[in-house]
Amino acid sequence: MSRICEVTGRGPKASRSRSHSNVQTKRRNLINLQTVKIDGKRVRVAARTLKTLKKKGLVK
Repeated sequence: MSRICEVTGRGPKASRSRSHSNVQTKRRNLINLQTVKIDGKRVRVAARTLKTLKKKGLVK
């Protein structure tokens, strides 16, 4: 299962880690996915998206 929000399509982003010696290495910033029931279906949604859906009254 890929780490992609099923509502917005947001996925992981690429960034760089910096050590004390200033050496940089690539890393992935993974998205915070939560499993929620929307209209009786289980959906994997980003936490930011879930917050917006709750604000709009679409999810309890």
